[in-house]
Amino acid sequence: MSTPHVVVVMGVAGTGKTTIGRLLATELGVPYAEGDDFHPPANIAKMSAGTPLDDDDRRPWLDAIGRWAHGRAGLGGVVSSSALKRSYRDRLRAGAPGAVFLHLRGDRSLIEERMAGRKGHFMPTALLDSQFAALQPLQADEAGVSVDVSGAPEDIVQRAVAALRRLDT
Repeated sequence: MSTPHVVVVMGVAGTGKTTIGRLLATELGVPYAEGDDFHPPANIAKMSAGTPLDDDDRRPWLDAIGRWAHGRAGLGGVVSSSALKRSYRDRLRAGAPGAVFLHLRGDRSLIEERMAGRKGHFMPTALLDSQFAALQPLQADEAGVSVDVSGAPEDIVQRAVAALRRLDT
């Protein structure tokens, strides 16, 4: 990418936002921030109990991510955030207008299988249906790209980098 964008790696739980985000940040030579680290403890407790977050729960979380992204404007960075709804992405863009989105998408059965194999993560597979129900894919007027999550993480990152570079042309 010719300019150092802040890339928000988005998608439903289990798409590999953390894994791909870290690898992408390394590939781009910019810092990575784990979106889950911005959640207040009440949000993590709620999700751990199998209760989906509502919009009120998400606002302070999105604002915290937006502040981090704003602080990286012109410097570049990668941060993960489910950013499932357009309104959530709009809120992130309000805090960090130059942010671009990388939507990791995939087949539900593949994602559920990956989630089931995770150890020590607070998000149960029971919330996957609510994630897919809430998902509003990127729209044509949103700066971003969509990449399929099938295959090895390194291959996904290479597809992501190629797609993100096309945004600059």
